[in-house]
Amino acid sequence: MDLKQTGQFIKELRKEKGLTQGELAEKLMVSEKTISKWECGNGFPDTTLMLPLCEALGISANELLSAKKLGEKEYKQEAERNLVELSNKQEKTSKFILLLEVILGYMSSITLMVCVFVASFVNMADWLRILLIALGLVHFVVGCGFCLKIEQGVGFYECEHCHHKYIPTFAQTLWSMHMGRTRYMKCPKCNKHSWQKKVIK
Repeated sequence: MDLKQTGQFIKELRKEKGLTQGELAEKLMVSEKTISKWECGNGFPDTTLMLPLCEALGISANELLSAKKLGEKEYKQEAERNLVELSNKQEKTSKFILLLEVILGYMSSITLMVCVFVASFVNMADWLRILLIALGLVHFVVGCGFCLKIEQGVGFYECEHCHHKYIPTFAQTLWSMHMGRTRYMKCPKCNKHSWQKKVIK
């Protein structure tokens, strides 16, 4: 998706409808600056604004993603291309978020170890030693909580038996045995327990 091309398309359609940036912004309940940002190719409407924008401009979501008006023959072809492109972007985003999870996990663990090391070997008052370890623990617990939330919500787990893909509950993610990104859980479809791998799509 070319944001500059999409921005130009939005601008042309807005002018065709006889709307100013302010009038379009008012219809969508966003700022005029947001419309300007889209038209300059410096951003794209989020999913909650795509359909209202398309309605205001008299186009389909597929035409917005393609940055052009489509005939009947082109419509299906462009829809398939846009779906593939969106799927690839979602996959890249998911991989990036899972990488952030690993970094956050390591940082939380290292912070705790540094706090314990300093509290153990540096001469300081007892209350300061306790405070340092407590801060390290809080940082570790909060970091692990965020990591678990990412692990639970990004991508899917695939059942080894029926190959059903699903997002487990936070409790399932928290209490299940795991090795890396593989967890021993009960599939909600076939009700069998198995080691289930994390998959992105």
